[in-house]
Amino acid sequence: MTDLQRTLIEQLGDQCVSLDPGVLDAHAGDWSDAAKHRPLLVLTPRTPADVARALGVLSTLKQKVVVQGGLTGLAGGATPQAGEVAMSLAKMNAIEAFDEVGGTITVQAGLTLEQLQTHVEAQGWFFPLDLGARGSCQVGGNAATNAGGNRVVRFGVMRDLILGMEVALADGTVLTMMNKVTKNTTGIDLKQLFIGSEGLLGVITRLVLKLEPKPGVTNTALCALASFDAATHLLKELRRRLPALSSFELMWDDFMDAAMDIGGLKAPFAERSPVYVLVETLGGSEAGERRALEEVLEYALENAIVNDVIVAQSLDHARQLWAYRETVGELLGRLKPHAAFDVGLPMIAMDRFVTTMKAALQERFPQQTHLFFGHLGDGNLHLLSGPYADAAALYEVEKIVYAQVQACDGCISAEHGIGVVKQDFLPLSRSSAEIELMRKLKALLDPSGILNDARVIAPDNLYGGAGHPPSAPH
Repeated sequence: MTDLQRTLIEQLGDQCVSLDPGVLDAHAGDWSDAAKHRPLLVLTPRTPADVARALGVLSTLKQKVVVQGGLTGLAGGATPQAGEVAMSLAKMNAIEAFDEVGGTITVQAGLTLEQLQTHVEAQGWFFPLDLGARGSCQVGGNAATNAGGNRVVRFGVMRDLILGMEVALADGTVLTMMNKVTKNTTGIDLKQLFIGSEGLLGVITRLVLKLEPKPGVTNTALCALASFDAATHLLKELRRRLPALSSFELMWDDFMDAAMDIGGLKAPFAERSPVYVLVETLGGSEAGERRALEEVLEYALENAIVNDVIVAQSLDHARQLWAYRETVGELLGRLKPHAAFDVGLPMIAMDRFVTTMKAALQERFPQQTHLFFGHLGDGNLHLLSGPYADAAALYEVEKIVYAQVQACDGCISAEHGIGVVKQDFLPLSRSSAEIELMRKLKALLDPSGILNDARVIAPDNLYGGAGHPPSAPH
């Protein structure tokens, strides 16, 4: 038994330290294509105090550690690198407090998103963040990556739903910021440093989350449109007339074809259209909300904004309409090894970006599949491109796409994060001064460099060097 194992077992108990080969394999990587490595061992803390004690040991021994949630990330941030320990928060899934008057809930970071949603909805409340990986992803990971999902157009990203949090720093210090009120102007809001930082600065252990009253009714519609411009007109009209609008999911025809193929789904309309939009409203009055949606869609049909519309007649029918959009997980599997892009673009530039990318990728990589879809209301566009057996070709497609993102004044990651997969391209979205400040914050809060090391910021940048230019090979 090594000194590391012995000390960790002394601090946490042997039930929280595993060297079982099956456990190590299960924690060797996330959903990304980043190279997988077995961790030296897997830590499964049961409490926030366990996390702090473990980090204290790891910091003293200068042992690098990767923090893991549900392992649903697509940027490789939770995939162990050689010689790292893995810390899984899966057993920290307690619901500690539920304020049913004020609409807040205090939870541990390992609680899955679906567990949270189910618990609060049983009490007449609603947590609006929603992702396809809801059954596996954990709220701590949602915070660490500032997750977005399908309802950002109305409720915002994870950052907008967090009132307070607790963080264990790399040396084991516990930073408690468990604010439970919306208005709080008592100095610098330190929790914002950790939201979206992908575990570079500390481990999120507990969260105070903001809830909404549970909607009484959901209405869903699928629209066929002649162009991207028509989709932007529809979105503007829906925003103007439907306060209950919660989702506006955009899918180009190539994505719909692939979704029907892999999901065994029937064509929703008699005639094919270039663009499709999935609309959802969440409201309190079934008759009123449905009629409001139908009136806007009737207006859109009469004014040739949309070509055709299907309004779901039941919850089952709504699930059938959402099935087109939620084939993404299966598509990711089919296209591996793939490039999964998650970019942010100004809405005015999105159509130009898609047109340019379709032509460029089809010309350069005619044997690969290139699928476009996204959340139009928040400027988040997804592109799946693959499979690429050649790593050099995979890197080339990344260079092509990210160069165009920069040309459109966009960002290289809207919700998946940087991890290891995108770190070479970070200078396309962040200035050298911003990256230098990130480096300084990392050095201040984690001087030994043990926590999620060599992620987000390329290693040379992290320690003050020039870093990898975006054109360099991996």
